[in-house]
Amino acid sequence: MDAKVALIGSGNAFFMDEGIGLYAGKYLKENYTFEPKLDIVDGGTLGFGLMPLLQEYEVVVIVNTSSDDGKVVGSIDVLSGDELIANQGIKKTANEVEITEMLQICSMANHCAQTSMVSIVPEDIISVHVGVTPALREKWVEYIDVIVSELAKCGIESIRNESMMGLDEILDQFANPSIEHGKGF
Repeated sequence: MDAKVALIGSGNAFFMDEGIGLYAGKYLKENYTFEPKLDIVDGGTLGFGLMPLLQEYEVVVIVNTSSDDGKVVGSIDVLSGDELIANQGIKKTANEVEITEMLQICSMANHCAQTSMVSIVPEDIISVHVGVTPALREKWVEYIDVIVSELAKCGIESIRNESMMGLDEILDQFANPSIEHGKGF
């Protein structure tokens, strides 16, 4: 791990919109070059298993969903680790609970990365299907742009590749994992 900054795609690809953080991580990995180096990590539903990453990196950006019934589907928020620790993060799914609790515990350690979370309000995290709802598909480009903007605040320049892999191809790789596709990431 040479980079000082990591982007962690978090979520569950088997429950429709809940996988969008994973899809965003894979999309950025396939379609951008980063200066300085950025490590992109498939955080899946590791929850507390991500804690070592918060202790190894200087800066961590987590991308995922935030099941906030008080907000419109597709709303995108950026919260700092301090805001999440202060219980401003939504804790509806097991993954959301674990990330917030992991930040709370890690904040008491000798070192905890400066952390932010870019989340989008999902429409469907119940259906067992690899995909995204039309509502989140409409917000896809904006979601990616907000993530790129958050990376820029961390000193990471995101340079788009000439050849771009689309969201549908990313979804297909998650629905049909293989060694050829690196099992998702």
